Amino acid sequence: MINAALFISWALAVVLFDCRLRRIPNWLVIAGLAVACALVASGHSPFHIDLSDAALGLIAGLILLLPFYLLGLMGAADVKVFATLGAWCGVHALPGLWIVASIAAGIHALYLIASAVIELKRKTAASVDTYVSDAHDIAGSGAAGPVRHTFVVGGRRATPYAALLAMSAIGSLTLQVLEAAR
Repeated sequence: MINAALFISWALAVVLFDCRLRRIPNWLVIAGLAVACALVASGHSPFHIDLSDAALGLIAGLILLLPFYLLGLMGAADVKVFATLGAWCGVHALPGLWIVASIAAGIHALYLIASAVIELKRKTAASVDTYVSDAHDIAGSGAAGPVRHTFVVGGRRATPYAALLAMSAIGSLTLQVLEAAR
């Protein structure tokens, strides 16, 4: 039970850092990897995997998301967290984690797009109703304000993908525990 609590604590820390700061410190990733390796090596993995499955999961997690990082589509922390999740959960769990997190990211992206369209329509309607006489206001600093980029919040990408990966892993562990309890 302590092994599962260690995993959930680490995963929740990833979620909190990613959602609040949009950054995941390297010390957190390294600590998660160290604890995962120690638990697997001692035969106490919460996901009941062996050392070879953890090593394959680590390598696969790194290789699978690295191209997305190199293309600038995700941050390095997302790749490092996925690789660490491979060490925790094993290579067999990675496709499911990836699919669930990607579906959640897609839903989040649709929400952001819909919110941006609604906000733009609201601002456009407000600016049409308001007569702007100052040239400075016409340049875009008036009532309507500048339009924000859809996928940027606080200067960073808006979808906390590592958090979604960690949450899908927590869900996976929860399902395993519930299945074992039957």
